[in-house]
Amino acid sequence: MNMLVTVDPSNVHYIMSSNFLNFPKGPKFLKIFDFLGDGIFNSDSDLWRNQRKLAQLQLSHPKFHQFLAKTTQDKVEKGLIKVLEHVSKQGLVVDLQDLFQRLTFDTTCILVTEYDPGCLSIDLPHVPFSKAMDDANEAIFIHHIVPERVWKFQRWVGIGHEKKLRNARETLDHIIAKYISMKRDELSREIKSNDEEEGGVDLLTSYLNEEEIESDDKFLRDTILNFMIAGRDTTSSALTCFFWLVSTHPDVEEKIREELKSNIPTKEANKWRLFGVEEVSKLVYLHSALCESLRLYPPVSFQHKEPRKPDTLPSGHCVDPNVKILFSLYAMGRMKFIWGEDCMEFKSERW
Repeated sequence: MNMLVTVDPSNVHYIMSSNFLNFPKGPKFLKIFDFLGDGIFNSDSDLWRNQRKLAQLQLSHPKFHQFLAKTTQDKVEKGLIKVLEHVSKQGLVVDLQDLFQRLTFDTTCILVTEYDPGCLSIDLPHVPFSKAMDDANEAIFIHHIVPERVWKFQRWVGIGHEKKLRNARETLDHIIAKYISMKRDELSREIKSNDEEEGGVDLLTSYLNEEEIESDDKFLRDTILNFMIAGRDTTSSALTCFFWLVSTHPDVEEKIREELKSNIPTKEANKWRLFGVEEVSKLVYLHSALCESLRLYPPVSFQHKEPRKPDTLPSGHCVDPNVKILFSLYAMGRMKFIWGEDCMEFKSERW
């Protein structure tokens, strides 16, 4: 493979910002992620720009913010805490990474479609939708590390990870099509949830209310799948790494607890409580600890780009359309020339 790997911040800024138009994802990226269709994950140039503009419009809408806050609060209170209380009373061992993935899968699915797959419950059920996404992610990983001719041969004869990917795609397409059909039916009969005015609106409803999009099933399928991929694994990975780091750094845990206590009214100091969105937004040290966790363990650990035409990076390296450029965010978080001699330490105060 003809590849340039860089951790130089000036190169990253040049590629992702100041000369962004010359560094699309490129055709190889589209082959690797082809099952995602033409969603924002895969798109480049005008298609990407239009999708980004539309997505920003929906995601920044006050009704979606309402829905986000309510959904997250409900799922933590009625899902995550109930499971944790159950395993605590029973003295069981639980895999927090699995638990966080179930949490973010349910919340993402609700935010995107309004439907709750019920992945996070005491019996930790098998959910085909979630399993299909796991199989698809595994196949995408294989696409990154195995020569294209190998996995394309597997796809042709229907074996290995490509067989799992084909089955996963069928499952995902079937479930997403069902969600779209159900939502169309609700909207045509003007069925609204009791909380809609109060609780906000999911993304699928917002997209179906756009006249140009309403009948485009492929666009809706690709958009839903892209949002699901983007929302589930990134947040669950961030939560998993954050809680692991805090659990291994008691001094950080103590400071987080002290900050939480300082934001609780005195009369409620010894009571169990769930913090609201407004309360959490005031927690400066907690925010810093999350940023530090993301520095060391970024959920998206690397990016790759392909130059549209020959170019010279700020570092002096010449690149052309035959070169894949990869920059590792994971490695950048561990570079002394960027973060200093203590770059390997989990140190919230640096923020």
